Order: sequence, then structure tokens, then C-alpha cells
Amino acid sequence: MRRTLLTLALVLALPLAAHARDNDIDKVNGAVRVEAGQQAGDVSSVNGSVHVGERATVQKASTVNGSVELGERAQAAEVETVNGSATLGAGAKVSGEVSTTNGAIRLGKGADVAGKVGNVNGRINLEGAHIGHGIETVNGSIYVGADSRIEGGILVDKPSGWFNSNNRPPHVVIGPHAVVQGTLEFRREVILQVSDSAQIGPVKGATATKFSGEMPSDD
Repeated sequence: MRRTLLTLALVLALPLAAHARDNDIDKVNGAVRVEAGQQAGDVSSVNGSVHVGERATVQKASTVNGSVELGERAQAAEVETVNGSATLGAGAKVSGEVSTTNGAIRLGKGADVAGKVGNVNGRINLEGAHIGHGIETVNGSIYVGADSRIEGGILVDKPSGWFNSNNRPPHVVIGPHAVVQGTLEFRREVILQVSDSAQIGPVKGATATKFSGEMPSDD
């Protein structure tokens, strides 16, 4: 995942029109916006954010320096950025992966990602959302909100190289009635707190602390 994210800047810096389809939207500088209910192919920028409006449909939504946002019930094949956040509104769907290097990831209520969700730095937050192929991070804290569902487990990898800049342990919270299928593997120190009504798979590399109520008392 890291190699793919780090090469995104080089890929997008190539002549953007070389393989563009008629309904692709490409910019070097400036934001890209797909209006509500519209359809487009790949939408991308190098220096600018990408916004896909409510109920709009695109293929890949990507940028290098900027955020990517899908509005409520919007759809995309893939969401990717390097320096910026990725946000899926309520009911938004991504058939592939959602990834960023340096940025938070937020999935609203009912959002559905069929692939993997991952970053290196930044909080990952689910609010009653679904992920089909797990979560992966290095330095990011993770909040799996109430009624969220994850297949494919959770991996918090060990920092290496220039990613080894944050010694603070990530905080991982599995909220009420959330379900995490697959292994929760931690290759570095983390704080793991799991609701007493959540269901999780095997835990490797950490000890889970149970809590009751909506949130841990010290979160």
C-alpha cells in the first residue's frame, strides 16, 4: 500500500490527458467538483481537492495535495490521496479501496467500502459503516463506531524509515455492537479498548480492555 501511495504523485504528474476518456476530469492546480447526481469517469487533481456531490457517480477520485470527499449516496470505484483527508458521506459506496498517506479517513453512517481502508498518518473513523477488506495503518488511531462492520480484520503496522516519526501509541476503539471479523494484529504498541457488546476476532500483539456505554471513559 505504501509504495502505491508514494508513487501516486508521479503518476498524476504525467501528462494528464494522455489516456483520458471524454468524461474524465483532470487538473494540475485547483479543485475538481462533480455536481450532485452527475456522472464522470476518473476525476483527479495534483494540487487541489476533489468533491463528488450527492448521488453522483465517478470512477477513481484522486489527488496528491488535497482532500477527497464523496457526498451522501455518491459512488466511486476508488478513492486515493497522498496529503489530505478522505471523507465518505452517509450511504456513499466505494467498490475498491480508500487510501491516503497523510490524512484522516472518515466513513459516515451507512457508508460501504468493498475493499481496504488504509493510511499511514491520521485518524480513521467509522460511524455505522462497512469495510469489506480490513483496515491498515501505521500511526493512525482508529475508532470503529457503533454498529460498524469490518471484514478482513485490522492491522497496525510497525513504523519504518521516514514513517518512524510518531512514538505515541495509536488508540484503537471498537464501539458498541460493532463487528470486526478477522485478526486484529498490532505490530507496535497500541491502546485497545473494546465495547462489551462488540464482536471481534483474535487479537495479536495487544491486550484488549473492555468498556461499557457509548465510549470509553477516558476517550
